[in-house]
Amino acid sequence: MANDIEAVQVRISGRVQGVSFRWWTQGEAERLGLAGWVRNEADGSVVAVIAGPGEAISKMVKRFWDGPPAAVVSDVHTEPVALSEVPTGFRITG
Repeated sequence: MANDIEAVQVRISGRVQGVSFRWWTQGEAERLGLAGWVRNEADGSVVAVIAGPGEAISKMVKRFWDGPPAAVVSDVHTEPVALSEVPTGFRITG
């Protein structure tokens, strides 16, 4: 089972700050059983690191395109990261 665990960093751009995107991300990630973190960036984007089964990560990345109701997402960029960068549970870090 451990071999099925993946981790990715996701940068979500658009109108994603001031719309509860981080809180929404935490809730969605927890529903999917994903670990990781999410934070606002100075450039107006939101960055998240998510880890878990590949299928759950794929679902989460698709959900990022919708986001919470007030969000307007223009881009979702993913890149793999080391599992060692992922905490236990899911946190809002900034």
